[in-house]
Amino acid sequence: MSVKLHIKKGDMVIVNAGESKGQQGKVLRVLVDKERAIVEGVNMVSKHTKPNAKKPQGGIEKQEAPIHISNLQPIDPKSGKATRIGRKLNADGKLVRYAKKSGEEIK
Repeated sequence: MSVKLHIKKGDMVIVNAGESKGQQGKVLRVLVDKERAIVEGVNMVSKHTKPNAKKPQGGIEKQEAPIHISNLQPIDPKSGKATRIGRKLNADGKLVRYAKKSGEEIK
């Protein structure tokens, strides 16, 4: 059974818990089945890579690791602060997400 998540790819989010607390970034990917998201520049880990055709040298690369959805909050487009998400029908009868803090629609 799939759970409806409050975060989508492309959203600007702030991390509210964990080692990366306070950092902001854009959601690059949402892993729905694991309820995690990969956020640009947040939760960086070192990955050891073997030499291959692309990188003949191999070495250690820094990359983003998934972070649990519960530790992320969308950023209000108006105030730039963390907000909760609500869903409502707009004038066209479509279900849209909005920021509970300002009432602003989230694209």
